[in-house]
Amino acid sequence: MQKIAYRLAVLGVAGMMAGLSGSDAFAQTKQPPKQAPAAAAKQQPAPPPAPAPPKQIALTEKQIEGVLAAAPEMEKITEKVQPNAKPDPKIDAQLDAVAKKNGFAGTAEYDDVTDNINMVLAGFDPQTKQYVGAEAVLKAQIAAVQADKKMPAKQKKQALDEMNAALKTPAPAIENKGNIDLVAKYYDKLSDVLGKDD
Repeated sequence: MQKIAYRLAVLGVAGMMAGLSGSDAFAQTKQPPKQAPAAAAKQQPAPPPAPAPPKQIALTEKQIEGVLAAAPEMEKITEKVQPNAKPDPKIDAQLDAVAKKNGFAGTAEYDDVTDNINMVLAGFDPQTKQYVGAEAVLKAQIAAVQADKKMPAKQKKQALDEMNAALKTPAPAIENKGNIDLVAKYYDKLSDVLGKDD
């Protein structure tokens, strides 16, 4: 999970750098024609595109075991990386080496496998350890938060707003049903290794 946070931090910097391409010098050469105030008010910035769902693959037992072996080492490498840190080729090389040492072609394949595992884990009821689907798990979490009398009102509202927003964007259906059985077999270990930041 820490490695994923590192990748997101790097992507955040790249996005920020792309936003800076509209520097003063660039703006002076590419200024749009002046518009009437009403026309300018009608223009709204486009909402950011929704993240693409992960590429679904059929998992193998070897891949699951590779993730279990690699994840703790990946976390050690990335735990000291600060949010919004610049990409560090040394860290990328270390992550790639760990992925390769554990049977993956590189970090891209490792990421695909962990994305697929996490997609399946999201549909497991943590109490029964049975696959019920991500929507059912989310609805149960919403009910638990609503019933929680000890949670501060502000925190409860924020949690419910986030969960209800997530409920409006349905999780993709699991295309490879065999993935559910494999993740179920390793559920406890995978939850320990990949679920630390949840």
